[in-house]
Amino acid sequence: MKKISHLRSGFLSAFATAALLVSAAHAASTTKVIYSFAGGNDGEYTDTDLVMDQSGNIYGTSVQGGIFGGGTVFQLTPAGVHTVLYNFTGGSDGGEPYKGVTLDAKGNLYGTAVTGGGGSCEGGCGTLFQLKKSGSTYDFSVIHAFTGGKDGSGPGAPLSIDKFGNLYGMAPTGGQFGVGTVYVLRPTANGWSFHVIHTFTGGADGLGGSAGRVIFNPAGHVIAISTVGGKNGFGVVFELSPTTSGEWVYTSLYDFKDSPDGALPYGGLTADAHGNLFGTTYYAGKNDFGAVYELSRGSSGWKERVLYSFKGGSDGDSPISTLVSDGAGNFYGTTSDGGAATCECGTIFKISRNASGAWIESVVYRFLGTPDAGFSYNGLVSDGKGNFYGSTVHGGASNDGTIYKLTP
Repeated sequence: MKKISHLRSGFLSAFATAALLVSAAHAASTTKVIYSFAGGNDGEYTDTDLVMDQSGNIYGTSVQGGIFGGGTVFQLTPAGVHTVLYNFTGGSDGGEPYKGVTLDAKGNLYGTAVTGGGGSCEGGCGTLFQLKKSGSTYDFSVIHAFTGGKDGSGPGAPLSIDKFGNLYGMAPTGGQFGVGTVYVLRPTANGWSFHVIHTFTGGADGLGGSAGRVIFNPAGHVIAISTVGGKNGFGVVFELSPTTSGEWVYTSLYDFKDSPDGALPYGGLTADAHGNLFGTTYYAGKNDFGAVYELSRGSSGWKERVLYSFKGGSDGDSPISTLVSDGAGNFYGTTSDGGAATCECGTIFKISRNASGAWIESVVYRFLGTPDAGFSYNGLVSDGKGNFYGSTVHGGASNDGTIYKLTP
């Protein structure tokens, strides 16, 4: 496996030349930037999953920017009107909200902030927050402030909501062993009740979780990923099952093995109609540029197979996104690197079955960087009409991030 260096927070600086090459974008692509962040009050560095309401409004977060520089929660209407719904101060309310928000049936938004709050951590141990919809406005509140103790710290993964309105998430640090927790918040008459349902040990159960959402199987059990750790040290997919006594039982579903298997799954999981699970890994695969994998359940347990190994270069590499289905059995995702030779700003790719039933990959779009989009660390959201929307942390007119639209 290639040596881990960093997840490209600075990236390439030679975006000026890419501006001259936008006209060279692939003619077959229908990807276009629908909003460019200016890097000021509107936000900056949009490392965010996106969610969409029934009216087609898009919601997400910027890690930086806003009035106080601590990040924002924003809305983008179908007409392209951008509105900041909340400006983080970096104080007791939190700061650096990574990976977006979760939308409930009433239009309320929930999310995580990596810093701020209180506790024993330098700069704060992070918060969980709610934006409660009240007519056309939102009321902000902190629903949990991490202490850096047994509850965890630095929550950077997005929240997931179950059918009872409970919120689940993962914290990468803190906990009894210092390497993270899985937690649930349950709504009560007086607010929210916080409970740790698993404390990572840093061994075979993993450590720190991942940047992807947890999902739920038909029985309501939690299915999630730890990017590192597991039996082989390259990440693990696991299940947490509740018991009648209120405890949760941890079960490893699959331990990644490194090349030619995948390694370091940063994104989350996507389930198909048959209960099969699909995801991406940042490293390994046959070519050591990352992979797309499937987990299927049989009589003897879960079986994994690599559906595609990225080749690097124009094919793209190092995906950290969660896949999204188009409803016809095809999956779309993004790579964080590779693509256009002038930028290597990442790609949008598609995984589909051919006539013989084999899975094939095709590059849908290669990001070109400023003023085009560049560097997508997250997956896409579907509007149910054949269009997909995503975010990039760089690119756009000011190179401070974009929201883009894909029509395959």
